[in-house]
Amino acid sequence: MSNENEIQIKYRALSSSMNERVRRLWAGSEAIAIGRGGITCVHHATGLSMNTIIRGMREGVSPNEMPVEQVRQSGGGRKLAKEKHPELERRIERLVDPLTRGDPQSPLRWTSKSTRHLARELNRVGYAISHALIARLLSGMGYSLQGNIKTQEGSSHPDRNAQFEFINQRIKKHMRKQQPVISVDTKKKELIGSYKNGGKEWLPEGRPIPVKVHDFIDKKKGKAIPYGVYDLTRNQGWVSVGIDHDTAEFAVATIRKWWHTMGRQSYPKAPSLFIIADSGGSNGTRVKLWKWELQKLSNMLKMEIRVSHLPPGTSKWNKIEHRLFSFISQNWRGKPLINLATIVSLIAGTKTTKGLTVRCELDRNKYPSKLKVTSEQMSNIRIKPEDFHGEWNYAILPN
Repeated sequence: MSNENEIQIKYRALSSSMNERVRRLWAGSEAIAIGRGGITCVHHATGLSMNTIIRGMREGVSPNEMPVEQVRQSGGGRKLAKEKHPELERRIERLVDPLTRGDPQSPLRWTSKSTRHLARELNRVGYAISHALIARLLSGMGYSLQGNIKTQEGSSHPDRNAQFEFINQRIKKHMRKQQPVISVDTKKKELIGSYKNGGKEWLPEGRPIPVKVHDFIDKKKGKAIPYGVYDLTRNQGWVSVGIDHDTAEFAVATIRKWWHTMGRQSYPKAPSLFIIADSGGSNGTRVKLWKWELQKLSNMLKMEIRVSHLPPGTSKWNKIEHRLFSFISQNWRGKPLINLATIVSLIAGTKTTKGLTVRCELDRNKYPSKLKVTSEQMSNIRIKPEDFHGEWNYAILPN
């Protein structure tokens, strides 16, 4: 048996009967007995800090320096930083929350700022805090240090940061009034059939699921087009899986189904609906059909619909991408999407420990592409642009 395992067994047997000083002296004596590498060995076996073990070694050599009866009272010792400064986590959150620095990846619990820089910033405003403690606090707050990821789709708009701040304020305002706030987007289109799906899952050894070598589309099965609605307040998702075209008509039909199936029950007295969408695709800023279909939805629901688009080149930072679509991809990793029933079941089976639930429905309706919106229809759209970037932020009022 190795020294580490032996010490671990001893420590488990004796720990409950030792007070703080005895524990320290015992750990120091074990480290001395092992010799070279003893401190590290005892540290790994017991979890005691190296400083505690070293102190125990010194006190064991000079036992008369501290009276035996001098033992720290229960609850004594240095207070945790969170207890001394209850606002500390909130201060750290403000430093690393990407939206406060103009970066729209707010839903992601990631930070690229080094812990040393964060500690230096906090020390500058009066906190005595180490970079190691910052790392522990960030981990406990749900952050992890991540590398770069390719998400930039084009040049940055000069008002990009201001637009994200505008959207953030709008979200807070609607949530305070308990009005629905949803993020919408089309997930990546998926080939239906026995095709390789990224990721791995547990299977009997030597029995991987066989799939096709080439990803040529099966014209009989076609593609699945998942369009999603994510409720930011309730952490709930709705996905319609279409089989025709990804159009604005399909997008608004999905929002309408979400409202009739989930939204209306959650927000029975809501006077307005706030939608966050990309600036391109079927729900883009320049898509006339998107606005016309929203006008029809507004008329049907007798409700004001407010829309804010993410700035150009930031579609990967839509909240639905990281709060819904990423978990769907994790849930079906390594599983071939052999038919529509499989796709719907895997999407509907997506759940997280944070409480995310998803409902999914197959939409077999036809959504023809290249539909034209007439001048008369455009004149009947009651659109009210905001003062700040009215092409990105606007309300559609019922006729």
